[in-house]
Amino acid sequence: MKKPRHPASDHAVVRYLERVKGMDIDAVRREIGRVVEEGLEAGACGVISGGFVYRIEGGCVVTVTRRHTQPPGRRRKKTQP
Repeated sequence: MKKPRHPASDHAVVRYLERVKGMDIDAVRREIGRVVEEGLEAGACGVISGGFVYRIEGGCVVTVTRRHTQPPGRRRKKTQP
């Protein structure tokens, strides 16, 4: 797919999900909060739940990734048979 001429900001994506797709963003925020509540109280920098890692910085969840995702820029080495 070709790179869009006018990319959408994160704000625009959130508003699209709310207004066009009808998603309740506040409900999503509450769900994330419930998942990481104990970790936040314990001062954790991350919580793993349901195969996802919830990254916490400064008492706020800043991202959610799949548990076994390689960090950007790193490739898995191929094993030789």
